[in-house]
Parts: sequence; C-alpha cells; structure tokens
Amino acid sequence: MKVLGMILLVMSCSSTQAKYPILPTVDHVDLDRYLGKWYEIARLDQRFQKGCTATEAIYSKRKDGEIKVLNRCRLNTPDGKLKEAVGRAWVTDKNTNAKLKVQFFLKRFKIPFLSGKYWILDLDEDYQNVIIGDPSRKYLWILSRSKEMKEGIYQELVDKAEDLHFDTTKLLRTVH
Repeated sequence: MKVLGMILLVMSCSSTQAKYPILPTVDHVDLDRYLGKWYEIARLDQRFQKGCTATEAIYSKRKDGEIKVLNRCRLNTPDGKLKEAVGRAWVTDKNTNAKLKVQFFLKRFKIPFLSGKYWILDLDEDYQNVIIGDPSRKYLWILSRSKEMKEGIYQELVDKAEDLHFDTTKLLRTVH
C-alpha cells in the first residue's frame, strides 16, 4: 500500500508539472545593475501581502555575495502602518543569474519562515521594468524603477505574463 501511495504522489507531482510548459527566464541578468529599489506595479495577491499598498523591494549586495532583500509596504493606504520583511536571496542558476531563491525571516527570532523561487521572466535592457514569477504560476510581480508605469508598457508585460500561462485576470494593481 505504501508503494501505491508513493506512485500516486509521484504521478500527481508529474501531472502538476506537465500542466504548463517549462517557464523560460531571461538569458542573463547583471546582478549589479539589478540591485536597488523597485516599486511593485501589480501582483498576484498572496496572504503575506494582504492589505499592502505602496510596495517596494530594495535589493543590496551582502558581504557574503548573496543579496539582501528588504520588502516593505504600507497597510491599506499609502499612509498606513509600515510593514517590512527582511530576507536574503541567492542565485540558483549561475549561467543566467535569472533564477534565485529568496528566504525571509521572522525578525524577532531570526528564523526562516518563508522561502520561494524568484525567477526573472522579463527584463528590459535598461533595467527599468521586470516580471518576476515562479514555475507554479502562483506568484507573479510586475516591478518598475518608478512608482508609475506607462499603460502601454504595463499591458505588454501583462500580455507576456499571460503568454507564460499566469492568470492575469487576478492581477492586483498596486496603489502608491
């Protein structure tokens, strides 16, 4: 019976993976150019971001070569209470630097509480706009170096995400 359960589990995982084609990333990311402040323009909403507005992500290089991640937002309104999450990221695909793993910590205990794949799916040559997602298609962020994004650029990125099989009908625009 245990063997049958294991076979069903493997088949279940395989069918989930087969649901979508392999998620392509950009060919190469210059991490030094990627560092700095990014503003969230839209996202697939997640429980850890409930009520977030004016969302920012700030990336900086750590002494150990990994990346420090500071995500912050205001709750419910752009003037609401500040919420922050601090984490670290490291490259999992050194050929492209486009696949990273991100891990966040509980401040009080300094223990990891959330980790995930952070794949760079689209990035313009000037490093001004980016699409971040993961292979499950449950996580998606559209980020920009500025708080506002031209509607044409936004729609192009949404269309690209849709082509990658993300449910863009559930995208939530971020208020700044």
